[in-house]
Formats: sequence, structure tokens, C-alpha cells
Amino acid sequence: MKLIVLGAAAGGGFPQWNCNCDTCRRGWNGAAPAQTQASVAVSADGARWVLLNASPDLRAQILATPALHPRRAGRDSPIAGAVLTNGDVDAVAGLLTLRESWPLALYATPRVLDVVRANSIFNVLADEHVARRPMQPGAAVELAAKDGTPLGLKVEPFTVPGKVALYLEDAAIEQRLAQRSEDTIGLMISEPASGKRFYYVPGCAALDDELAARLRDAPLLFFDGTLWQDDEMIRAGLGTKTGRRMGHLSLSGAAGSMAALAALGVKRKLFIHINNTNPILCPGSAERRAAEAAGWEVARDGLELEL
Repeated sequence: MKLIVLGAAAGGGFPQWNCNCDTCRRGWNGAAPAQTQASVAVSADGARWVLLNASPDLRAQILATPALHPRRAGRDSPIAGAVLTNGDVDAVAGLLTLRESWPLALYATPRVLDVVRANSIFNVLADEHVARRPMQPGAAVELAAKDGTPLGLKVEPFTVPGKVALYLEDAAIEQRLAQRSEDTIGLMISEPASGKRFYYVPGCAALDDELAARLRDAPLLFFDGTLWQDDEMIRAGLGTKTGRRMGHLSLSGAAGSMAALAALGVKRKLFIHINNTNPILCPGSAERRAAEAAGWEVARDGLELEL
């Protein structure tokens, strides 16, 4: 099973187009490498690829990734489909890049498929070309191309503590933070032929007992790396929301993801969906060194892995 990190940053990318915070400044001056918005491509055969979320930067990511380039004359793409973990803009906007009458399979929970269907702009993904396939949390699905051809991969979606997309929030959102619903899921992707598997959890508000049990002894995990500390945006003078309010578990501290995952025996751990304010984006930073000392890697655009 082959994996390519298409993008490692959170919404807005790194450096963010309208930000000159301390971390972004290092990106603007070249001291830290630029990163596009989070997505991973996975393939069982190296020929047909499935996207895990469709980033707003998808066209640029395709251009930067030879494995996703057309190979035959005329209309062609090795991209066979996409699996969505939520309905946030940075997970679904890239679907609009895939509108050029190419057969695709789109997998998401019924809730997220309904959100996409309710926005008429996504009607450019005409049903004659794009098969929208619902996934039920807890039920494994064999991934297949639009015509039903098996792709050699299986996905098991599972709910994780989170919240609805920002544009779907209502006045009662504060009472529904870190709850489990179809709005935020993680994925276990496996290759039945080899038995290899990995977990993709780019958004998570808390590591509860259920999620900890699921991730225990995982061979490979991509996990929410949005913020280094819960009040990071406030400290930077860039907002008023904590990480918890935004639906993300911070990395550091006694209650952070590094501490919470430390005893679970995960073999390889990578942070992804990293906010532009998070200093782990900067090689050599104290925070980056602390994450690496705790056994974590920081995902980066173009990183290739094989299981």
C-alpha cells in the first residue's frame, strides 16, 4: 500500500495568505517550507489512487505529484475517488477541482453527503460521473471505482469527538463540542491482500477511552496536529477561540495528544492538519524538537510512505 501526503497544513495552508504571525513569517522568508492544506492519497497498486479529503489546494497538489498525473492520451486521471472525514471547507472544496466529467466514487457519511448535496455548487459533480456512496460509522466498506471495479482497499469509518463544520454552526454549538456524530470521523484504511493498515484522524477534539482503544498498537497513525497549545490563537492575537472551541485537541501539556497517545504503542505517529500558528511547522523550533523527542513526525507535502 502506497501513501503520499498531498498537504500537511490546516485550513488556509502555510504560510496563510493573510497572516504574518511569527510562524508564518518564517514561511514567508523561506525559513520553514510552505505546506498546502491537508490531504493524503492512498493506493493499493500505485496506479489507482483515492484521496482522503479533497483540499482546496487539490489542483496544485496534483501538479506537484507525478503519481496523480494523466498517463493516457485524452481525458485521463489515476484518481479513482475520494473519502471525506468531515464537511469542512478544507476537506470538500477540492471536489470542485474534480468536476471535469471524470468517473469518480465519493465516500462520506450520510450526514456529510447531505451537506454536500444541499449546496447546489456541488451539482457540478454530476451523478452520471460521480457515484456518491454513504459510509456508516463502524461498518467496513470495500472501496471501488465508479464502475464498481475493486480498488484493493477497505475503509472503516468511525466517529471521533468533534463538531460540525464552521459554516454549519448554530447558537447551541457550545453545548455540542467534542461530541461524536457523523460530522467528524476517523478512518482505518486497510489493504486486505497484505493485511496492512493505517489510521487517518485529521480532526479530533478529545482522545476518549473508545478512541484510545481503537488506536492502540496501530502500525501507522496520522493525527490532528492543528494547535500546539489550546489558547494558541488567542496568544498570537489572531482570534478568540481555543482549540477545543474549534474542535481540535492541542498537542502539548498533560491533557494534550502527545501525552494521551504516549502509552498506546502506536508504531509510527505523524501530525497532519497543522495550523499556520503551530511552531512544529518550523524545523529546529523547540516545539518541533519536543514533538520529535516524543516519537512524533511532522507530515509534509510530498512525503511518500509504503506499507
